[in-house]
Amino acid sequence: MKNKVLTVSLIILVSITLIGVVGLILTLQLKNGDETQKEPTIDEIIESSVDIPEITTNLSGRQFIRISLKIQTSNKKSAEELTKRDFQVNNIVIQELSEKSAKDFEGKTGKQAFEDAIKAQLNPLMQEGKIEKVYIVSYIIQ
Repeated sequence: MKNKVLTVSLIILVSITLIGVVGLILTLQLKNGDETQKEPTIDEIIESSVDIPEITTNLSGRQFIRISLKIQTSNKKSAEELTKRDFQVNNIVIQELSEKSAKDFEGKTGKQAFEDAIKAQLNPLMQEGKIEKVYIVSYIIQ
């Protein structure tokens, strides 16, 4: 009789502990999920962004482009790293532009495709954080 009561008590105790641990894990996961969903403020975006000075280069045809970019990174440390990698950024931008024609920049989708291509090529270089977004600040095609 005592063994049976002891066994039932242990089973109840283990069950309550298991339910508590699962509840705690779920609560922590939901709390962390809310923090990662929070959009950064404009001050945080500016702090983690890098301005790429104006670049003038030839397009694939006879035309040339003058373009400046702002690149948003995931945090301040990655912005500092990207600033140090400015020569690599310029190289990637120039190479990408040399493959483009003026028609490739027509409309919203053309500009978005260029921004996405730059982002995709820069992210593998990053060791601290990642590239969140590339913005075309200004451009002129002649």
